[in-house]
Amino acid sequence: MTTVWFALVAFMLIAYVVLDGFDLGAGALFPLAARTDEERNTILRAIGPVWDGNEVWLIAAGGTLFYAFPLLYASSFSGFYLPLNMVLWLLIFRAIGIEFRSHVGPGVWREFFGTMFFGASALLGIFFGAALGNVIRGVALDSSHYFFAPLWTNFRVGSQPGILDWYTVLCALLALAVLCQHGALYVAMKTEGVVQWRTQLMARWLWPLVVLLSIAALAASLSIRPELLNNYRAMPAAWVIPAAVAASIGAIIYFGGRNDVAAFLASCAYIVFMLAGAAVALYPALLPATTGAANAITIQNAAAGPRSLVVGLYWWIPGMLIAIAYFVLVYRMFSGKVSAEGHYGH
Repeated sequence: MTTVWFALVAFMLIAYVVLDGFDLGAGALFPLAARTDEERNTILRAIGPVWDGNEVWLIAAGGTLFYAFPLLYASSFSGFYLPLNMVLWLLIFRAIGIEFRSHVGPGVWREFFGTMFFGASALLGIFFGAALGNVIRGVALDSSHYFFAPLWTNFRVGSQPGILDWYTVLCALLALAVLCQHGALYVAMKTEGVVQWRTQLMARWLWPLVVLLSIAALAASLSIRPELLNNYRAMPAAWVIPAAVAASIGAIIYFGGRNDVAAFLASCAYIVFMLAGAAVALYPALLPATTGAANAITIQNAAAGPRSLVVGLYWWIPGMLIAIAYFVLVYRMFSGKVSAEGHYGH
């Protein structure tokens, strides 16, 4: 049952990255992909009906983590106290930027809130990438499974690392590049005219950077934690995941500028398989320890009671089916290209 909940938490986090990822990417490209006020309104109309709903997956994943693996929730929320507060404020600033920009007239305040939307979106992509890097690299857990990570120490990977070092910065850059490409492909799929052309061009510029950073991050991950390949050696069928990552990148390159829907779906597949590959490599660890494997938080020592996990699954399944049905309905209602006129609205 602990393995089932590990897969469910991974599923919800992957769903969040795929769905809210294109919102973040669109925001990070906001001042570059759109030059005029009308073009920027077009981008906001492309994400307007779905961006706030997409964030629900992050909240749901946090709630599921609290229920299924309370030790991990308690340890990570205390150890990552500073960056989590920064992420919370960035989420608030992004929402303020989107909403307030749409309720003020043209002028300095509209530009101010547009800049807030851009800055918060870009920084969230960077922070989420650094967070994944910290999970893969591990943190300085003690024997009671608690830790505190400063924002940085000496920028080197070691037994007492900070949140930022050369490896987590590399992961942050990869995350930003992937989300920018993801957002560009989504906006290209949803728009027409100059905005579509410009975001298609940006996606073509970004894929070489994504490939280069993906290779660099993979090499760096295996350099600092060679044991990440253990599960792949034990389960040869798992090698289909890195093969799917490579195929997804190939599909992005092939369909980019030719078929916007297929290119965006290929980007979704790349994110899904990349994060699934990381989950397979980490299993059964939830948060590795740089101070020794005995201090790591795993699905065994972090899980709630067996009875709680079984009962929780009975509630999780219908709740998730309702959520998925809602998202299918919303995305069907707002499918197709956005119009050049109108309010961004929900």
